[in-house]
Amino acid sequence: RPRDTALTACLTLSPGGGTGFVGRALTQLLRSRGHQVTHVSRRGGKDRISWEELSRSGLPPCDAVVNLAGENVLNPFRRWGDAFCREVTSSRVETTKTLAKAIAAAEQPPRAWVLVTGVGYYRPSPTAEYTEDSPGGDFDFFSRLVSSWEAAALIPGSPTRGVVVRSGVVLGRDGGAISQMLLPFRLGLGGPMGSGLQPFPWIHIQDLSGILCHALETESVQGILNGVAPSSPGTSNGSFAQELAAALGRPALLPVPAWAVRAVFGAERAVMLLEGQRVLPKRTLESGYHFIFPELPAALKDIVA
Repeated sequence: RPRDTALTACLTLSPGGGTGFVGRALTQLLRSRGHQVTHVSRRGGKDRISWEELSRSGLPPCDAVVNLAGENVLNPFRRWGDAFCREVTSSRVETTKTLAKAIAAAEQPPRAWVLVTGVGYYRPSPTAEYTEDSPGGDFDFFSRLVSSWEAAALIPGSPTRGVVVRSGVVLGRDGGAISQMLLPFRLGLGGPMGSGLQPFPWIHIQDLSGILCHALETESVQGILNGVAPSSPGTSNGSFAQELAAALGRPALLPVPAWAVRAVFGAERAVMLLEGQRVLPKRTLESGYHFIFPELPAALKDIVA
């Protein structure tokens, strides 16, 4: 359904392609609703400008800016160390600062400024439930990263409406967590990670794009929104493995021991896979967003069909 009032949106794509698949899905959705999209990426071209042009000439005229940039934290081919930590931080915090600065300096500031961060802001716990108002952001590398990232987006005194979407694990066909899991699960070699009891906060790619589009189009939406499915607080890593295997018609019998996860990803990153948070999309639902895939079986069926 094309909108009566079309937006022109500026979308940043991840330098390392880590959130490229969210960028593609959101671009497709916005264009299908009659909005114009310009990408900010390494190189300029048709419907895109480079970071260099942005620094030199400022923000092109637009109604909204969305920042999806960020090096893929769970890249198993990158060893966890100081250099990678710096890259992970600068790909998030520096790009956000650059965009916030460009918005602040714009003659006609955009109406909306939307940032996608992560539920790593909340402390992992098998029992605690978190809403957008829950505290966090100060106990490990990832939570502090989200705090710095969100702080970098603040533009004091700006008329631009700010929205932060804290996303769970994004499930989709051509990228994200599932793309790395499909092969072992199709071969019947999939299973839970570690104990399998840890919460698994998830969201379907269509819903993450949908929430972002809703945030751009709805003038009353601002502040923090949790980007997780309504049923995700009840999903454990083990139940996710069972549901994915069932969607593929395979068994999920082979748990991945915690030591193996730590060996591949390093202790700091392994926490993201071996521990989790029960996160509720309270403000997201209150803002009037209707989920397309609130339940896991339907979400997985759509992805692996």
